[in-house]
Amino acid sequence: MNTPVPVVRLKNAWRSSHPWIFQKLVEKPAAKPKPGTIVDVVGVDGEWVGRGFYNGHSRIAVRILETDQSVPVDAGWFSRKIAAAVSLRRDWLKLDAVSDAWRVVHSEGDGLSGLVVDRYGDLVVVEFFAAGMFRHREWIYAALREQFPGCRFHSFADEHVQKQESFDFHGNTTTEASVITEYGIKFRADPAGAHKTGFFADQRENRQWLSEQVEGKSVLDLCCNTGGFAVYAAARGASEVLGVDIDEDVIAIAKGNAKLNNVRPKFVQADIFPWLRDASNRGEQFDVVILDPAKMTRDREQVIPALKKYLDMNKLALGVVKPGGLFATFSCTGLVAEQEFLDMLRRASYFSGRTIQILKVAGAGPDHPFMAHVQESRYLKAVFCRVV
Repeated sequence: MNTPVPVVRLKNAWRSSHPWIFQKLVEKPAAKPKPGTIVDVVGVDGEWVGRGFYNGHSRIAVRILETDQSVPVDAGWFSRKIAAAVSLRRDWLKLDAVSDAWRVVHSEGDGLSGLVVDRYGDLVVVEFFAAGMFRHREWIYAALREQFPGCRFHSFADEHVQKQESFDFHGNTTTEASVITEYGIKFRADPAGAHKTGFFADQRENRQWLSEQVEGKSVLDLCCNTGGFAVYAAARGASEVLGVDIDEDVIAIAKGNAKLNNVRPKFVQADIFPWLRDASNRGEQFDVVILDPAKMTRDREQVIPALKKYLDMNKLALGVVKPGGLFATFSCTGLVAEQEFLDMLRRASYFSGRTIQILKVAGAGPDHPFMAHVQESRYLKAVFCRVV
């Protein structure tokens, strides 16, 4: 390391390969580095542990980026890490043959804790989850330009992240939308909108798999958002497609996505709870029912209430599946474990009086990798069932 960096000392022995070191394990450095400063971490006996971002204001005091003491974390480091992430997607996963919309960097899953990057054609969307990534954003932009020459950027950070990480960033507000193609289906990605990074690329393989089952079938897409599953179903020959969402703005985007593909699913703006009760009372049933709600909570104290809400909506949704039909249910709440979600589904089956045969359990696409020692990067649960 040519330039000395501040040193942070741990209070206890460190035997973990996890990149997060929490505040209670770290001695307060006398120099008080600014949030996001690159530091060296040493153990109680002075042995070198790793190099990463320090933040004295965050619950996560250190995010370890590098465990080779001879390797500096600098512009070149970011260039190599991002190049490796892109190579995985292009050279191994061959995603360019499938779509021009995919996740470029998946935070800890790509060894870049606190950074998420998505690309939508020529538009690259950068989301900061750590002060260190925000502080060194110019290195990140330079590395991304090497991989996507001539690209446009949209950058942002959620307000709760900025508060937790102690940085202030207003981001872009007028970024022009991009039209992307996924398995031959077109969608409008609008990162300046209020919904995540503009398009849910994590469901790519799930949309494709389910769309292969729907030809000639009636399909209900609950919490349809911008119409991903509904548009796929209509394009793949479903006899009837209905999307329901409480947000009239995303319904408008969904209708636009349908128009891009010259298909005509029906969309309804409604709260799914009363809508499902009314549909059940009318005796309405569908061959395929999809339930893909937004994240329920980011608070560990609210996991049990979130599971209760999942139970209620899954129980109601099962009631409108035709006997022998398919039910696809999802959770993007990272704090809800896969086994908890499956247990919720078992209870929903019991309380709805329906028997379910689980065909497939999946998650996000392979461009959303997670390290075996960092399970926090694994958040999406996807369960495909036959209702008998």
